[in-house]
Amino acid sequence: MRRYDFRRHALAVGLSAQAGFVDALGFLKLGGLFVSFMSGNSTRLGVGLARGSDVAMAAAALVVAFVAGVMIGALAGRGAGRWRKQAVLALVLLLLVLAALLAVSGAGGEGLTLLMALAMGAVNNVFQRDGEVSIGVTYMTGALVKLGQALATALTGGDPIGWVPWLLLWLGLVAGAVAGAALFPVLDLAALWIACGWCALLLGWSLHIGPLPADG
Repeated sequence: MRRYDFRRHALAVGLSAQAGFVDALGFLKLGGLFVSFMSGNSTRLGVGLARGSDVAMAAAALVVAFVAGVMIGALAGRGAGRWRKQAVLALVLLLLVLAALLAVSGAGGEGLTLLMALAMGAVNNVFQRDGEVSIGVTYMTGALVKLGQALATALTGGDPIGWVPWLLLWLGLVAGAVAGAALFPVLDLAALWIACGWCALLLGWSLHIGPLPADG
């Protein structure tokens, strides 16, 4: 993250908060499955297969939807060129709006959470370098590894604050999850409208940043 300026750091933390919010809603709705954390779903898939549980099929469907979202987001980003970030965020906003509409109509069923997983897969295309994800905003294992490495570097005479962006990224996800968990008992998945509003703000922020270099 050191290659990015403050505006892009802020966008990454905002996207992480959005992911935490949406994932908390999905987790509570699905009773222990995730719409953005596919490592957890993969473990649930393996355990479900071993035990012959129906949860395996639900976990597998979410993994497939997430991967499909990554693919769709990548295609949208490539087609948009230097406006990749904005195109991907517009796609994510569209998917979240569709999910929110299904939530308030009561006709979503499993398709609703699959749309959420699609959106969470797509959003990982916002930050890329050399055609690969440079900042994963929906999963934190890599960020926590980099946080630990940066802390080690600081303790051995290196950059004293290089760990801060990774900590903020993780805190963003946790804060979003807290907000989602707090609102779910009151709004259920209608809380997705809040995620839509937040995504619209992030899209506006990305438009303020403007078009980026090919490696941005």
